Amino acid sequence: MCLIVFAWRPGHAQPLIVAANRDEFYARPSLPLAQWPEAPHVYAGRDQEAGGTWLGVGANGRFAALTNIRDPHRPPGRKSRGELVARFLTGELPIDDYLADVVARSPEYGGFNLLVGNGNELWHFNARESKAVMLAPGVYGLSNAGLDTPWPKLLKAKAALSEVLNDPQPQALLALLSDPQTAPFADLPDTGVGLATETLLSSVFIASQSYGTRASTALIVQADGTRHMVERSFGPYGGHLGEVEIRV
Repeated sequence: MCLIVFAWRPGHAQPLIVAANRDEFYARPSLPLAQWPEAPHVYAGRDQEAGGTWLGVGANGRFAALTNIRDPHRPPGRKSRGELVARFLTGELPIDDYLADVVARSPEYGGFNLLVGNGNELWHFNARESKAVMLAPGVYGLSNAGLDTPWPKLLKAKAALSEVLNDPQPQALLALLSDPQTAPFADLPDTGVGLATETLLSSVFIASQSYGTRASTALIVQADGTRHMVERSFGPYGGHLGEVEIRV
């Protein structure tokens, strides 16, 4: 995942609303949102190269998602970050125990932000800060830096999410994820990848020949624990490949 905006509203009729884009090279093989055969309580996409996932839900209200932290000057991690989401969704450890394990293991991975929740709590862990934080109610955003780092696309997506929270519907969440407008040069962050790449990556929805938004996911969690997920898949230049809808 490279962009996640979400509203955490404990006690609300819809306590968790998530809109997220996974950005990746098109050549990396992956499967769309589905029930996992070996773990039928898990619903998520799957990275076929390393076996992990970027966002999903599991039993007992479990939710997890991640974004990479962009830092071209650091070597890649030895392990795939997607396994961090998969291990939480398929496992049974309480959040505090799981995050203690993540803290110990985090040097094995490249930089990442991890969200994990169980319906009652939602936590954020930033590998660069090595600190897990239980989130208070609010509207938040993650891209490829820290929580709520004010990158243009994150500010735009958070504002768009706030506008639909009175009646969040999957199609409205997917619509806000489809914005292809890049940011003005003066507003671009400098993450060390060069101006052309910073510009490409500055839009909410990314499309090019080799790299872009592979999946857009809308997740609405109800107070009774039921989840409504809709995912759209994309190919080169943003070509639409299909849509999956799941209610569990």
